[in-house]
Amino acid sequence: MNTSSISQNAQRQDISSLISPELSVVVPVYNEVESLPHLIEAIATSLKEMAFSYEIVCVDDGSTDGSAELLKSLAQTRTDLRAVLLRRNYGQTPAMSAGFNYARGKVIITMDGDLQNDPADIPRLLAKLEEGYDLVSGWRKNRQDAALSRLLPSKIANWLIGRVTGVELHDYGCSLKAYRSELVADMNLYGELHRFLPALAFIEGARIAEMQVRHHARKFGRSKYGIWRTFRVVMDLLTVYFMKKFLTRPMHVFGLFGMVAIALGILLGCYLTFLKLALGQSIGDRPLLILAVVLLVTGVQLFSFGLLAELLMRTYHESQGRPIYRVREVVGENGNNSNKIDG
Repeated sequence: MNTSSISQNAQRQDISSLISPELSVVVPVYNEVESLPHLIEAIATSLKEMAFSYEIVCVDDGSTDGSAELLKSLAQTRTDLRAVLLRRNYGQTPAMSAGFNYARGKVIITMDGDLQNDPADIPRLLAKLEEGYDLVSGWRKNRQDAALSRLLPSKIANWLIGRVTGVELHDYGCSLKAYRSELVADMNLYGELHRFLPALAFIEGARIAEMQVRHHARKFGRSKYGIWRTFRVVMDLLTVYFMKKFLTRPMHVFGLFGMVAIALGILLGCYLTFLKLALGQSIGDRPLLILAVVLLVTGVQLFSFGLLAELLMRTYHESQGRPIYRVREVVGENGNNSNKIDG
């Protein structure tokens, strides 16, 4: 290939990179080589009838079955497909985060790569989103999975997450969701937080809806999920609860526990002092003395930890320029213009 051809190709790539599609479909992939051709074709078929541009962003999470090679091959022949290949297997949350970062659409659809989500539901999600919502979450009401290993733990997890976060959804684990891109633009995902995206969006002030979607039995491969993930989900649930309640005021929780511990330690110390000085009793061998000292030390540590957490939160928000509020829109001075604010 000569220099002029290379230059023309580079120019075409630069021009295409400036044209952002209206819709991005993000698909995290791990060892789904048999499902991928069918899935990509099904997504394209469901979107061809719609009058807007789209892209399919498949993120390969370190597959070992040839999925990465297949995606590279398909991406070279399809104009609607972008393949993002991670260096190793990081997990679904990092893969989802990579998809968000590389997606260019104004609206982002997420779905699994195992053909259990139905691409034909995408237009319905988009129609619901246009009713004024920021996030539309799918609900697999007739879920085609094993009852004991998948359905029962999922029902318990959904109930628990709803109670803790205050966002009552039937199916937090459904990957088929529609987002406005500004909603996920500044979400930093860690651990297993991808399943808590509705709760994180609620913290940001998002309007959330849920609708029933179809769910199919797995045709190829095997599930990558298991009951062993429950522990990680519970730990991340505690993180989300803390973020919801105390993200900008950690002193309110650590300081409170610290003051309670200090107060109890002082009370026990006064009681023991009274026994020693007023009644002449020996207190050296009393467990209450050890408890009083432990409470005082623990209280001071918790209080100090709260102060440090306050400083860290201030650094976190100020260094990244993250506001502690989110504006939905600003109306012009004449009340005629309404400007949407990203974030």
